[in-house]
Amino acid sequence: MDDAAAARRKAFVDAAREAFFTNGYAGTTMSSIASKVGGSKTTLWSYFPSKEDLFEAVVDGIVEEYGDALAVDLPLDEPVPEVLRRFGNLLMTKLTATPILSLFRLVVGEAERFPHLAKTFYDRGPRRGKARAAIWVGEKMARGELRMGNPLRAVQHFTGLCQSGLYQFAVLGLPEGRDLDRLAAEIDDAVDIFYRAWKPDG
Repeated sequence: MDDAAAARRKAFVDAAREAFFTNGYAGTTMSSIASKVGGSKTTLWSYFPSKEDLFEAVVDGIVEEYGDALAVDLPLDEPVPEVLRRFGNLLMTKLTATPILSLFRLVVGEAERFPHLAKTFYDRGPRRGKARAAIWVGEKMARGELRMGNPLRAVQHFTGLCQSGLYQFAVLGLPEGRDLDRLAAEIDDAVDIFYRAWKPDG
């Protein structure tokens, strides 16, 4: 794809992102996006054959921009609490960023009518991140640094603990959700509780 085509594609994705967040998935049409960028629906369709394809591109763009937690270094030679603390802080900093919150609210709001949107979002973000973390947890279990169990379930426990405080307020747009200075202490608590539950027996 040449520079002009790449710029055109990005313009469509940017316009779609704004439209989805403002009007919802159902309330956004391909015609309105084409009109906003300038050009015909035929041009838009040449990049994105369907609205779902366009939504996938919006999700991918946000994940690429804010999905550092999906690629965070998870070294096996560092203690479990240290790695989890770093992972948790990065994860929650990204999850409380406005674009990620807006995307999450959009998906939840449309999930009943358009369940495929929820699957697209989960597969391209949370599922990938948890699967990667589960590999690391599994290795730590094999090394005896965590008790044996289901690695993915352990990751679900940890991420659930990380999202149990400020994040709930942030999703709802409540004032308490903007006090990001609380995140580090919440992650410390999550690491402590998780490690008490999953540390090696004895």
